[in-house]
Amino acid sequence: MTSPAKIRKDKEIVAEYETQVKEIRAQLVEQLKCLDQQCELRVQLLQDLQDFFRKKAEIEMDYSRNLEKLAERFLTKTRGTKDHLLKKEQVISSPLNCWNLMLLQVKRESRDHATLSDLYLNNIIPRFAQISEDSGRLFKKSKEVGVQLQEDLLKVLNELYTVMKTYHMYNTDSINAESKLKEAEKQMGRSSRQEDRQTPRSPDTLASIKSDEKVVRRSSVKKIEKMKEKRQAKYTENKLKAIKARNEYLLALEATNSCVFKYYIHDLSDIIDCCDLGYHASLHRALRTYLSAEQNVETSKHTGLETLEGAAEILEPNGDKQKLMETYNNIFCPPARFDFQSHMGDTMGVMCAQPPVEEDLLQRFQQLQSRLSTLTIENEEVKKTMGATLSTIQDMVTVEDYDVSECFHHSNSMESVKSTFSESYLSKPSLAKRRANQQETEQFYFTKLKEFLEGRSLITKLEAKRDLIQKTLGESQKTDCCLASGRRNSTVQKQDSGEAIPLMVDCCIRFISRHGLQHEGIFRVSGSQVEVNDIKNAFERGEDPLAGDQNDHDIDSIAGVLKLYFRGLEGALFPKEVFLDLISCVSMESLQERAVHIQKVLQALPGQTLIIMRYLFAFLNHLSQHSEENMMDPYN
Repeated sequence: MTSPAKIRKDKEIVAEYETQVKEIRAQLVEQLKCLDQQCELRVQLLQDLQDFFRKKAEIEMDYSRNLEKLAERFLTKTRGTKDHLLKKEQVISSPLNCWNLMLLQVKRESRDHATLSDLYLNNIIPRFAQISEDSGRLFKKSKEVGVQLQEDLLKVLNELYTVMKTYHMYNTDSINAESKLKEAEKQMGRSSRQEDRQTPRSPDTLASIKSDEKVVRRSSVKKIEKMKEKRQAKYTENKLKAIKARNEYLLALEATNSCVFKYYIHDLSDIIDCCDLGYHASLHRALRTYLSAEQNVETSKHTGLETLEGAAEILEPNGDKQKLMETYNNIFCPPARFDFQSHMGDTMGVMCAQPPVEEDLLQRFQQLQSRLSTLTIENEEVKKTMGATLSTIQDMVTVEDYDVSECFHHSNSMESVKSTFSESYLSKPSLAKRRANQQETEQFYFTKLKEFLEGRSLITKLEAKRDLIQKTLGESQKTDCCLASGRRNSTVQKQDSGEAIPLMVDCCIRFISRHGLQHEGIFRVSGSQVEVNDIKNAFERGEDPLAGDQNDHDIDSIAGVLKLYFRGLEGALFPKEVFLDLISCVSMESLQERAVHIQKVLQALPGQTLIIMRYLFAFLNHLSQHSEENMMDPYN
């Protein structure tokens, strides 16, 4: 029977998993809330734009005084909204930036009030209404896709939970069967000892009871042997089931991590893209209509309008999406990977590819490879169709119909102006047809998008399983070769590709990674200078004093050897001029601009130096993940 300690261990594992899933669920809920909030802000922005132009059309004839009141009214409101957003988000989206610039431009309006009023009421306001309608519709559809993706993700998490519980159950059965087998072996041993201790009482007694005792002992021994054979078979069967269950758990674990990564890195980005589909382009068209009207009213407004035009030109969904994801980084960032949770002393955290499961893995690998080939081709075709549909939608929403210069042709009466406008944007007979075509194309695009995302999700899971099986099978086949070769080639890594890592650096980093990640004060506490010199001299003689699995070296001394190596380089890893350039890059506020400049600086370094940098930084990043134990965070 399973002990209470083991039951508590099961509960602890399940509780830890449920806590991690609960955090992901909370993130998913917050993501939908965030998208709803963005939709509300967008609708409110578009409603403000409509109210603004409607009111402006009414007071255009009154010109200066009423126009000034209007500007101050909305500027005050915008300043309040801007302060709120700055406190909450620390960023201003490109549409909101355009809105702020447009309010400043209001004070510069002066002439052609009747034409402007007519344009505001019959052109610009309906555009914003259409944008609001389109935006709400796209947000709704995008949210449906997002909910479906979240349900799929939660389904994958539930499947992982089921597989983990199955693994726990089979592993428990294996342990129980092993205990029963050991008990049977003990009984056989006791029976043998008991038979050895028995001696005949006398020659006469031996003759009388010999036959009876022999029959009894033979029957007892046979029963025990039969029981042992049954328990041996039961143990073998349960052990095999446990191994297969663990393999299945590891496969599901890898697939789940891949699905979670895919959702947070790719799917969320695609959903936000769908929310912004056509929004920025349509808003760009409306703003360009306004700009065209203003530029024809008065050339003197050109200076002020250039600022707003520049803001309209940089209406860019990717930039706003990046700002949004950076602002709400805590809910859009991928969660930590699911790690293998050992169960009841089962410390083998990798897949088993030894007989009798090796053949099963090979067959499964071939099936996955075949299935992936078919799915990849199918998904690529869907992607091509989706790309062509998206291009069609982009053509629809980026049509350049914002030029209203012909509305300002000189005429003798207002009737001619209205007649000119009667052939404008909203009066064209093809408008209804264009709108219907656009909505139909959008519906087809979302159908293909959903099909593509579902296909990509399936491919991601299958690729993760295939790669893990392939890696496991490859390592299994190379085991004998690796044991024979030893550390013969440990002096240089990746020699064929030219990516050499110095032996001293490689060995020190590997040793610290195995034995010193939790060592408090690493790289800050000085080691034994005698040991540092001994290890350094051994490396200089071409030896590897850290070879093998022995842990009799001081971690601080090993860290000191690594630091001593980089201090002793003739040319510093970061030359002085490069170091100063990197310091100037760090002072940049824009993360994207900072990354671009750092890349330019590092490109000037030799390829060998970049290889060592990548190897060193990967190790330091891994070390900083244990900062709670070693007190070395990324800042140190």
